[in-house]
Amino acid sequence: MPRKGWTNWRGLEASLPEHQMRSIFKAFDINGDGKLSRKELKLCLKKFGLHFAGLRAWDAIGHIDADGDGMISEDEIDELIKYASKWGLIVTP
Repeated sequence: MPRKGWTNWRGLEASLPEHQMRSIFKAFDINGDGKLSRKELKLCLKKFGLHFAGLRAWDAIGHIDADGDGMISEDEIDELIKYASKWGLIVTP
């Protein structure tokens, strides 16, 4: 059974408001540098219950990282939220 506000890999859907999704991603900025590394994003995606979290993190950074620093910056979080919907995470306004 999925946790309230989360979607699991079997497609059992629940939704998260966009501001809550943003807060969750920011909470995984473990070193506090204002960016999500691949490792931090992987941990976050695992918490969402997604399988292949490492591969998904690598893929997300490859698609979203506009400045090429290998991390998701504050300016790129909105794109990460949009990209997360490809994995079945439902984001509401």
